Amino acid sequence: MTHTDFGTRDGFIWIDGTLVPWEKAECHILNHSLHMSGAVFEGMRAYNSHVFLGQAHLERLGKSAELVDYNLPWTVTELTRAIEAVIWANGLDDCYIRPVAWRGSQSVSVAAPNAHIHVAIAAWDWPTPAKLGTATTGIRLVLADWRRPAPNTAPTASKCSGMYMIGTLARHMAQNGGFDDALMLDSYDNIAETTATNIVLIKDNRLISPLPTCFLDSITKHHVFALAQDMKLTSSQQTVTLDMLADADEVFVVGTSVEILPVTELATRNHVYHWPVGALTKRLIAAFAKSVRANTNRNTLPAEHNNAKVDAPSP
Repeated sequence: MTHTDFGTRDGFIWIDGTLVPWEKAECHILNHSLHMSGAVFEGMRAYNSHVFLGQAHLERLGKSAELVDYNLPWTVTELTRAIEAVIWANGLDDCYIRPVAWRGSQSVSVAAPNAHIHVAIAAWDWPTPAKLGTATTGIRLVLADWRRPAPNTAPTASKCSGMYMIGTLARHMAQNGGFDDALMLDSYDNIAETTATNIVLIKDNRLISPLPTCFLDSITKHHVFALAQDMKLTSSQQTVTLDMLADADEVFVVGTSVEILPVTELATRNHVYHWPVGALTKRLIAAFAKSVRANTNRNTLPAEHNNAKVDAPSP
């Protein structure tokens, strides 16, 4: 899909239990999360209409909400059925899925313990780099000025909207300088992550990723670790310094939106580091592509969706 305005697309979005036309999917301008942050969300994918690692993502969505002091009004099972309905209603096959929850307009004060909690689910065709044929091209990073906050300063384990503001600023800076993304350090000058993906280095046939002490632990990364184990490779999470990263044999980033992308360059103030698009990274990309198609078929949605009727309000 080439249409870039997310407010004027065709299709349906699920909001609080109802499928509504895409352009009618709105919330009030005075909702609490818009003013005070606190919306939580997930990034998910479906392959052949089959939601990949869906339960893990929805469980994390619930945990993210708890970390910012509210509970979702829908169970994992109910949200799973809602996602299936959204995929069906929009006629999607391979797609990106965005569940999001937020506090409503009952308060715009800092405190909003009685604000209603709303949940919406959208899905759209967002091709992966693998599908676009660019999975092995490699990306260029620049070291960001912004740091990931210490875990005692923010709910860093929550996929919360407020945690992404510095990512937006860092990526804008990177793209303005001709780079693809920015690499962020933690408050101790150790490697954290990029603006939206975890980073993994390969050294001597071992996968190493920074400890997720101040950023979101990638569900997709742990799937890649399992694939690496099947390939007789070892993996671990530990403190990663810039020197360790510079000495890596291969480097890649991982996340739902990009799957696996090699990193070929990192620019810092004093040095520019380069890595090849290595053989192990290519093997992991191929293994990942195979894994997301395993046990999926064209008709994987429950039978009741095949004859379902979408009841949406009139324009």
